[in-house]
This record gives sequence, structure tokens and C-alpha cells, in this order.
Amino acid sequence: MAYDADVIVIGAGLAGLAATAELVDAGRKVILLDQEPEQSIGGQAHWSFGGLFLVDSPEQRRLRIRDSHELAWQDWLGAAGFDRPEDHWPRRWAEAYVDFAAGEKRSWLHRQGIRIFPVVGWAERGGYGATGHGNSVPRFHITWGTGPGLVAPFERRVRAGVARGLVELRFRHRVTGLARSAGSVDTVCGEVLAPSRAERGTPSSREVAGAFEFKAQAVIVTSGGIGGNHDLVRANWPRRLGKPPARMLSGVPAHVDGKMLGITERAGGRLINRDRMWHYTEGIENWHPIWPRHGIRILSGPSPLWLDARGKRLPVPLFPGFDTLGTLEHIMRSGYDHTWFVLTRKIIEKEFTLSGSEQNPDLTGKSIRDVLGRARGGAPGPVQAFLDHGADFIVERSPAELVRRMNELTGEPLIDAAALRAEIVARDREIANPFTKDLQVTAVRGTRKYLGDRLIRTAAPHRLLDPAAGPLIAVRLHILTRKTLGGLETDLASRVLTEGGEPLPGVYAAGEAAGFGGGGVHGYRSLEGTFLGGCLFSGRTAGRAAAKAVS
Repeated sequence: MAYDADVIVIGAGLAGLAATAELVDAGRKVILLDQEPEQSIGGQAHWSFGGLFLVDSPEQRRLRIRDSHELAWQDWLGAAGFDRPEDHWPRRWAEAYVDFAAGEKRSWLHRQGIRIFPVVGWAERGGYGATGHGNSVPRFHITWGTGPGLVAPFERRVRAGVARGLVELRFRHRVTGLARSAGSVDTVCGEVLAPSRAERGTPSSREVAGAFEFKAQAVIVTSGGIGGNHDLVRANWPRRLGKPPARMLSGVPAHVDGKMLGITERAGGRLINRDRMWHYTEGIENWHPIWPRHGIRILSGPSPLWLDARGKRLPVPLFPGFDTLGTLEHIMRSGYDHTWFVLTRKIIEKEFTLSGSEQNPDLTGKSIRDVLGRARGGAPGPVQAFLDHGADFIVERSPAELVRRMNELTGEPLIDAAALRAEIVARDREIANPFTKDLQVTAVRGTRKYLGDRLIRTAAPHRLLDPAAGPLIAVRLHILTRKTLGGLETDLASRVLTEGGEPLPGVYAAGEAAGFGGGGVHGYRSLEGTFLGGCLFSGRTAGRAAAKAVS
């Protein structure tokens, strides 16, 4: 049979680039397809903060963080909560990934030219027992250059393959079907979309200009998840998280629609853990949106008072940065889709970071001078822009005026000013009490024992009603769609499996389409910094496996 390529890769995000780069290294001919214009190469990873989960890294050791493979595996199991028969391959992938994160991951990335910011972040702190959810130590390593800095080396490797005549880049090619001949899935067909000059992330035309059909010995699906398709998110919403939100923001562009998952399923692949998903609870409307319903996540330190829609504090340990999914479950059972941060100017200046490459121009632009500028005081430029223009930000001097405007923003008198003031006063008393029973105050004090947090992430404890720390700030928070934790079931060679557990001949999957490995390597919860690394690890695995399989 005449083939158009050895392997067809569907999706030019980070996983697809990693897979293609490995195929190029093996001398294989590749067609890389993507429905978006070429300017969107790198997919969601381009927009990311560039966080990477590493274990016992030099950066950790320099900050006196004592980590180990054993501790990381304990934390992964506590977060994942594997409890289903179909968790067989996800658990195997989890073991392999933790081995990778504690082993060659950093040196492999370093050889690509990737460097790491020296201060390690502490995400998903848990707040339960030692074997429960959360990172026991800081493990969130930020790529110097954020998402674009992580994408760049793999894009360079792919473009080098183009120069060698090994890679054809076929943008504006939307796959609509996979087909077999001679028993193996070897045909990819679809529609050629009209050329588009749409800027990265913005909606592109869906006008059909033609059709295509390509044949190859193997197909790798790296098409991403469902986060841009709110109807599909709601259709798969887990019962354990209550009723799905009536209103959500999107943390990913609209083209992240999940359609390729259904296409692969119809071709014989098995989708598992559809109800496992990872959405953020600290979303704010982007005042300068790129895609529809564009939301940004606040990466907050632990000090803001977190209130439900009626002004009641969230329960322990649902503090900022401790348990994303536990917080989501609590919110969805409250009957409302939004919550509030209440904090001071002093807190927002020290503790607010906005997720995303475009919200961190100093790190993305690799500017040491601008990064050092964060230590000078004042709110970072992107944060100040939201204070000035963001629809969800309220700044006032008095609690009464703050509550008036909070109720005005939601259109309902949900919060009682006297009750909220009493809550704030009670919390402020605990700040002056060295024997506090307020576990959030205890958590803030504990956080400042870590040098990285004390330097750049956690404000010195102070009273919210201290005029010197003000004014008061309220931030309305929305549910922000992000990641699909389930996906196509794959074995350790990234081969897509069928309902019978056998490999679907010729088909591989990687990245979010495969639940970052196995059909759900994270189980129920993420430890953070594991999505980009999961794309790289599963993409690398799929590329190497497919390269060996084709003749």
C-alpha cells in the first residue's frame, strides 16, 4: 500500500510536538495535522504558566526542601484516589510518571535548553492527613519563559524535521473520521478549512474549502480535551461535584472542543473516566479577552478571606491554594456558582499572581530586571490592570461600602454587612493571638516558614481592617474550565485500547486526549505542574513507540 507518511499526528499542541520530535529523531516521515492556523502552534501550552512537577530537584535542595520519590508517590496516590477497575493503566502511568519526574525529566528538559526559575512554588497543599490529597513539599517549578519557553524547543525540533523533508505541517485540516484497511486504522479523513489570519487563541473561521484523506502506518491522537466545550463539560459533570454550573468561564480557547475524542471512540477506542475533570474555582473575567468567555485564574497566596456567595467563610482546609476540587465540590453544593476573596492592598501586592504566559510578561520575556521589580512593592502590572479594569474587582475603604458594592455586582442582597464585618473582626483578633484556633491564620504562619513563600508569595500577617494595609478589596470568583482528567485508555506504549482491552491497531494517544497517560494518570485530583509534564512524557512515549512500530 502507498502511504502518505509513516505516522500521522493529530494535534499540534505540546504533546503532538513532542511526539513528532521523537519521530523525526527516529527518521520517520510525519504529517502533523491541526484545525487551527499555524500561528496557534503549541496549543494550550503556549498560554500556560509553564509549571512543572519535579521531585528532589536542585532548585528544591537549594531552598532546603527535602523531597523524595517515596514522598512524591505517597502524595500522588493520596491525590489520585484510584478506586476503579479501569484505573489499572492510569495507575501504571502514574508510577512511570513519578519515576520520570524524580529521575531524568529535569536533565532531559535541560538538554532541550529549558531552564527553571529558582523559586519553587507550593501548589495544592491539601490540609488533610499525610496520606490525603496535596503536596507535602513545594514542587511547582516554573519554566523560565513560561509556556512559550517550554514549547519553543519542541517546535524547533519539529521545524528542523520540516527542513529535512521528514515533516509536513498541515494546518487548517480538521479530522472528521478514522478508518481501517487491512485490519489497521491507517486512514485519516476530514475537511480543509479556509485559510485564516486569526491571531493565536482567537476564534478562526469554520468555512470548509475542501476535503482530505491521508494514509499512514500509525496515527497518534494528541487533540486535547473538552474544556472549551461547555455543553460537553456539563454532560460529563460528575455527580459527586453537585449540579454543574449555570455559568462558567473558559480557561482554554473555544477550539478545545473534544470532538476528536468522539471520533476515536467511534473508530473503536475506549474512553474512560469521562467524569474526572479539573476546573479552577478562582476564575476572573479577562478584561482584555482573547477567546470567548476568556477567564484567568488567580494563583493566590494563603491570606485572603474566602467567602461563599452569602458571605460565609469556606470550611477548613479550603483556603487559597490548598484543595481545588474540594473547594469546587463545596461551592457547587452551596447553590451558587461564585465565591469571593476579601483581602487588603498589602495582600494583593504580595500574594496575587495571575496564571498564564500573557499575564507574566517578566517571566515570559525572561527579564531578570523585571522579575526583580516584583520585590519593589506595589501590585504587579497585570494585577493592577485588573484592579483598574476588571469587572470582578471592588476596592473600598469600609466593610459596609465593600458589601454594598458586592451585592450590587451580583444583583442580589446576599451578603449581610454586619455579619461580614463581625467575621473580619473575629479573624483580625486571631492575628494578634499567638495561640490562635483559626487554622487559616496557622496556615499563613506556617507558610512563611518556607523561604520561597516568605520572599515572594505570602504577606506578613496583619489585620484586614488595619488602615495602613488597606484599602479593602473584594474579588468575585467564577468556575473556570481547564483540564479533562479522563480520556482514551492507553497502555504503557501509548497504544489506544478497545473495550475488550486489546490495542486498537495503528492508533496511539497522548496528552490530554489520553488523560495525560492511560486514560487518567491523575485519578481524581492533580498535584499541579503535572499537565505540561504529562503532555511531554506521554507525547515522547507515543512518538518513540510509533517509531518502533512502523517499518
